[in-house]
Amino acid sequence: MEHQHARPLHDRVVIVTGAGTGIGRATAVAMAEAGAHVLGVGRRQVVLEETAAMHPGIATLATDLRLEHAPELIIGTAIDRWNQLDVVVNNAGATARVSFDEVTRSRITDLFDLNVIAPTMLAQAALPHLRRSKGSIINISSTYGHRPHPGGAHYGATKAALEQLTRTWAVELAKDGIRVNAIAPGPTESEALSVSGLTEEEVMKVKKEQASRIPLGRRGEPGEVASWIVRFADPTATWLTGQVLTIDGGLELI
Repeated sequence: MEHQHARPLHDRVVIVTGAGTGIGRATAVAMAEAGAHVLGVGRRQVVLEETAAMHPGIATLATDLRLEHAPELIIGTAIDRWNQLDVVVNNAGATARVSFDEVTRSRITDLFDLNVIAPTMLAQAALPHLRRSKGSIINISSTYGHRPHPGGAHYGATKAALEQLTRTWAVELAKDGIRVNAIAPGPTESEALSVSGLTEEEVMKVKKEQASRIPLGRRGEPGEVASWIVRFADPTATWLTGQVLTIDGGLELI
């Protein structure tokens, strides 16, 4: 029997960035299954099409979030298609494992550009429409946004920034009825490590190390994170704002 809340996002319009792989793909699918019209955004058309093929409720737009015109293009695409916007999921981001000795100015600015500036500008462009719908913004942080991670200092710093933006926007936008929350996943199965410059052997080693440190004994699956993003987007979660929920198998506890 279908639960009465099986489609809590019926006819809502959701933008998910980084929708081509991992948590972003799982979130786009979970949102669509919850009844939403989803615009999945990412840089690679091929993987976006694979995401869209998983549910008819997903449309796609291939663009680089760091481009100056990207926020207006993304928001405009959603509005032109559905004439409303209810949720923005700022999921796109880059990770980097680089020691303090070796970090460079360009590596730091690249991380902040994609992980902090791009989601800020997209959320800003969405504000008029979110005010109209009394919608919500969901930022995707990381357990390393509030937990030290040698070799990941600047990545963690970008996520700490995103968590502080979440809290501050929540207060700033409360008068407009816009809720702002964040999800902070722990190590989750995705392409992030493979595209961070590590060899396949190094990736497997990192994954094994991570799993051994997590109290629940394994890395997360994208769908386990996506289900909570859908709950945060649920319009019945009317009194929840400014929160950062860590989903990491207990890693932050040790």
